[in-house]
Amino acid sequence: MSADYLNSALGDLARSIPGATAVFHANRLDFCCQGHRTLADAAAIKGISAANVAAQLAALIPGSTATRDWQQASTAELVEHILGRFHARHREQLPELIRLARRVEQVHGDRTDCPNGLADHLSYMAQELESHMLKEEQILFPLLLQERQAMVAGPISVMRLEHEQHGAALDQLIRLTNDITPPAGACNTWQALYRGLEELRQDLMQHIHLENNILFAGSPRNDSQACCTKG
Repeated sequence: MSADYLNSALGDLARSIPGATAVFHANRLDFCCQGHRTLADAAAIKGISAANVAAQLAALIPGSTATRDWQQASTAELVEHILGRFHARHREQLPELIRLARRVEQVHGDRTDCPNGLADHLSYMAQELESHMLKEEQILFPLLLQERQAMVAGPISVMRLEHEQHGAALDQLIRLTNDITPPAGACNTWQALYRGLEELRQDLMQHIHLENNILFAGSPRNDSQACCTKG
């Protein structure tokens, strides 16, 4: 079974094994924007043991109920989840993270370990994400819900490209913050900022995964079949 994991794409594993995304988060493996990479290749790039990650995945299988299997959801259910769990949450997260980052830079900007430039980078991410989410809400999601198959290929292609750009922005965020690791003696504001950044990282990766690997991969989805599968 481990051999199958090693040669499987991260996106496929994240989609098929409940709880796999938590394992990938813990091992800093990008299962969303780089979900096409096999576990073996992704682990080699990170310099970690693919066999250890595979063992962690194998441990999830018996009776795992960690997360809902969104492959069994209808398009409407998945879109509603994405809107409520991720679009709304990103709009709450980023303004507060920008405020905290500006405060840290103002107070600690003379320290060599201060993430100078982080507030501006988060502002850029917020603008790009807002533009992206509006395109989904106003164009792509309505087309998916109406099952207008002939019209979704173009918007999906654009969204996938923008997901790659969001992934690059996350990489820059990680570089600015020493892998989102607060320095020794960091004040409460600094620690709160980094806790929020880690939450944003995990949320955004899960958001992109659900779209790239499930919503887009199976659009338009057969709602009646999904309901029968759940029953």
